[in-house]
Amino acid sequence: MRRIVMMIFRNLIYVPYMWYQLCYHASHVEKYTEKEHFKLLKYIVYRANKGGNVTVKSYGIEHIPKENGFMIFPNHQGMYDVLALIATMDHPISVVAKKEVANIPFLKQVFACIKAKSMDREDIRQSMRVILEVAQEVQKGRNYVIFPEGTRSKKGNIIGEFKGGSFKTATKAQCPIVPVALIDSFKPFDTKSLNKVTVQVHFLEPILYEEYKNMKTNEIAMLVQNKIQDTIKKYEKKVN
Repeated sequence: MRRIVMMIFRNLIYVPYMWYQLCYHASHVEKYTEKEHFKLLKYIVYRANKGGNVTVKSYGIEHIPKENGFMIFPNHQGMYDVLALIATMDHPISVVAKKEVANIPFLKQVFACIKAKSMDREDIRQSMRVILEVAQEVQKGRNYVIFPEGTRSKKGNIIGEFKGGSFKTATKAQCPIVPVALIDSFKPFDTKSLNKVTVQVHFLEPILYEEYKNMKTNEIAMLVQNKIQDTIKKYEKKVN
């Protein structure tokens, strides 16, 4: 969290304006388009990264589907993950997040702007309702992020087991699945170091519905997990 303090300190002249704008957008969600919300969030993340000595490098942007209505499944390293995705994408995205993080200051406002869904993993009915709602929104052209590990790995670039249930939304929406490998995304907020850090975001080739429609969700989970793990092993020591 020391880096967050540095981000704020180095952006003192911008913080009041950015915080006001973020809170206003979060409180008047319907007043702005998703692109307008996303433009503000990208600017805030840009300022935060500049002040916090964080560089985000993206690879495979060409793999992001041209048509909206897809789902992104990244490995989960920490609180910075969503910001890394916002920094690298031009497509507005939303997130399915566990309810425990829904009321964390700043994340709460960000989630409001992107109309994120909060899931209670201990409430099966509520979880299924969220899955159905997200599937319907994806079919209508919204893009969602789900972290299939369910919680951050806490082991750096070593990923945890991907849960098959995380992919039920994609199977119901019959949409492209975009695996994303996050490398060193835990370093900005989950370490005490203030040294310069480079976060890598690798967008892998999308898996189309025709390719996974006959697979079980646990098989899809293993496929995506292996693709992401192989990418991390290949690139974690390379920062170009």
